[in-house]
Amino acid sequence: MTPPFLHLPPTDRLLSSRTGWTRAHWEASADRMLDALAPYATPGFAQYRLPGRASWSGVVSDGLEGYARSFLMAAFRIAGARGDVEPKLIERYAQGLATGTDPASTEAWPRLTDCSQQMVEAASIAVGLHETRPWIWDKLDTRVQERVVDWFSGFVGGRTWDNNWRLFQVVSEQFLASVGAPYSRSDIESNLDRIEDWYVGDGWYTDGDGRNFDYYIGWAMHLYPLLWSRMAGPDDDGGRTEVYRQRLSRFLQDYPHFFGSDGAPVHQGRSLTYRFAALAPVWMGALADCTPLAPGLTRRLASGTLRHFVERGVPDERGLLTLGWYDTFLPSTQPYSGPASPYWASKGFLGLLLPADHPVWTERELPLPIEESDQYTALPAPGWLLHATRHDGIVRLINHGSDHNPPAATDDTTDADTGEADPHYAKLAYSTATAPESAPHAVARAVDGHLALLAPDGTPSRRRRIHPLRCEDRVASSWYAARLPRDDRAYRIETTSVLHGPWEIRVHRVEAPEGAVVREGGHAVAHAERPFSSSGPGWALTRTADGLTSAVVALHGWDAAADGTPEEAAEGAGVARDVQSNAYGPHSAIPYLRSDRHPGGRSIHVSLVALSRDTVHPQALRESVAVRADDESVVLTFLDGTTVEV
Repeated sequence: MTPPFLHLPPTDRLLSSRTGWTRAHWEASADRMLDALAPYATPGFAQYRLPGRASWSGVVSDGLEGYARSFLMAAFRIAGARGDVEPKLIERYAQGLATGTDPASTEAWPRLTDCSQQMVEAASIAVGLHETRPWIWDKLDTRVQERVVDWFSGFVGGRTWDNNWRLFQVVSEQFLASVGAPYSRSDIESNLDRIEDWYVGDGWYTDGDGRNFDYYIGWAMHLYPLLWSRMAGPDDDGGRTEVYRQRLSRFLQDYPHFFGSDGAPVHQGRSLTYRFAALAPVWMGALADCTPLAPGLTRRLASGTLRHFVERGVPDERGLLTLGWYDTFLPSTQPYSGPASPYWASKGFLGLLLPADHPVWTERELPLPIEESDQYTALPAPGWLLHATRHDGIVRLINHGSDHNPPAATDDTTDADTGEADPHYAKLAYSTATAPESAPHAVARAVDGHLALLAPDGTPSRRRRIHPLRCEDRVASSWYAARLPRDDRAYRIETTSVLHGPWEIRVHRVEAPEGAVVREGGHAVAHAERPFSSSGPGWALTRTADGLTSAVVALHGWDAAADGTPEEAAEGAGVARDVQSNAYGPHSAIPYLRSDRHPGGRSIHVSLVALSRDTVHPQALRESVAVRADDESVVLTFLDGTTVEV
């Protein structure tokens, strides 16, 4: 249900049969969020100092962030309406420019220095100024224009971090070029050349060196090059624009598969507090006229996602975007995120630059892929399988490729597995209905979405660096090097995921020391109420009050899978509970399997992992898959006669 304080217009079920939303809903949502910021502006409107946890950059930087990121939304609103907006909106941001670039002001913005947070925010201001040029830049006093140029000049010859930050320099210096100010052509060209090193095919980049795949690919790596080309124009792009258009077109072929029928994006990666910024590449595809998506599908996807968040209290009753997913939830954020950080969600309003008579706004909505049939999508570049089931509207992402670690120095396991194990990258699976456990104590336990070896003191091995092996059709595999305290050896844990019907079958080939415990956790589910849980011989499940069930079922190689004693069964499966550790709700639970007293050497463990809104019957699931395993292979045979050899 839409919160009444948003004052949205009536739904239009003829034009938008699935969401009811029109362009007017987008405009009203933007207006509400922008109006809600005004009370938090400093007197000269150069900063917006919002309530909430400060970032590691400090209050002044956070205030600039509030101005810059909300200016992006304001710019799309102003330009999309051809300046026909509440005049105070334009006045606020124009005054903020004058104040923020005045070194004598108590609200002055920090100078642009190498690798400073200001570089991020400058890019948003540059884009906003370009898109609103007739209504803001062209009407600024000459002295203010000179101060703005002087502030941006800190970019020229400057150094950024070697990832998506390079693109902030590109758009900022291109803005300088567009207003006839000094800039460095070599800065722009070298940064655009650098992102070529990160293009891995099929529309996918990695964000910097390594296997860094997440929403930054859409809201940064695809977005800024085409924003740059809008500034540079066809006569000054060196032929790059067409390359960027082709890559985004390929990326968008698969991108709708990341969204559930309720509009939720798959919950994976960092900076998830940007929420509907995930829509940026969808809108950019239409804006750059390179999208393979029909206009009605573009609007269905975008409106469904924005409405998904609005109906779950985003923005909040004050009209503010908070640090979290739905409610405020700091464990899912990063230290660089300040109280205004969520306003990079402004990128999700890029579609307002499309005129009101564009087909995206005038054609009838079309269904998402998940609304038409079950979907299985292999993405070899990031090493992901996407698995969507029509009957419950859930999309699951099976992760055999993204770990957000720098590249290994060598391929030797003794050197290649010392990075971090971020819960937003390290898990075997993510979904549109669940989030990983991310509170520090839960991260330390590492139960959900993970196959771990446990040391005698209970310390789990971590899936730090993921080594992809295969990703095609409905099968993907990878391995990681498990390490235990006071043990110098790296133990290879190889996992193959096989999708069949609504289920994921995992085949684990495990190396372990004698006496180690092997534990596997399923999806963590969370809710405002305490989830129900149950377990039996070789299975465990938990179910939320709204009917979302997570289950794991032992098929081969686990204690008490079929013939253990009741006492062994109690040890072999269970449900781990937690509080305040999950972005989806205060009470969370994870089903897990456990095999004690490993004999040492190699073993095979096969499990069925379920996430469904159906009623789950673990014994019936076990009977639906026959497993034949030996040292050479594992053969899975399903009731419909399908056979898969791993």
